[in-house]
Amino acid sequence: MEVLTLGSQNAERVVLFAAGAGGDPERHRPLLDHLAAHGCRIIAPRFERLLARDASTAELLARPRGLIEALGEQSPPDVPVMAVGHSIGGWAALCLAGATPWGRDRRPIDVPREPRVCRLALYAPAAGWFQAPGSLDEVTVPMLVYAGELDPVAPPAQALHLTTAPADVDVRIVPGAGHFSFMNVLPPGTSEHPAFDRTGFLGDLADATTAFLSQR
Repeated sequence: MEVLTLGSQNAERVVLFAAGAGGDPERHRPLLDHLAAHGCRIIAPRFERLLARDASTAELLARPRGLIEALGEQSPPDVPVMAVGHSIGGWAALCLAGATPWGRDRRPIDVPREPRVCRLALYAPAAGWFQAPGSLDEVTVPMLVYAGELDPVAPPAQALHLTTAPADVDVRIVPGAGHFSFMNVLPPGTSEHPAFDRTGFLGDLADATTAFLSQR
């Protein structure tokens, strides 16, 4: 597995980063560089691209499993872990923190967990998988959740549903933002709302994420 690592190996905090469906953490590189510059060890595996709506259960499970594998290879076993994820990467991060997704067959999916995860920062998370009663009951770690006002893929209602978890959840709806506004490098063929200042927003996002992950 190809894994992007940044920051000191002796850092006191590990950020496990999960990219969206495209699977490439380099599209978020300025954010990851910012976190590394502020004392975090970054572990960001690269995944094969997938179409989340059409993906098989095995393809979906490859994400949280790959995150745990990368963590085991690149991090000491006794360092606190903070999971950061965009889109389906946010789905994977929630799974590691105790959330139980339900599949298209309306049955719960048995997903891997990572007990070291102590905080979640989620951008436009694919949280529609956690609508069933009890899906979020085991998620108790603090969450910082961003959603784009104009996101048709993971609408703000999905992010707001995460407030039903027994955790401290801060949901921020970003005016004018879409699903890909959280990426430093947009996917080919996508564009932003003309009035949305993505460059300014991404700088604020990096600062807010750093502040959240720095809390004790």
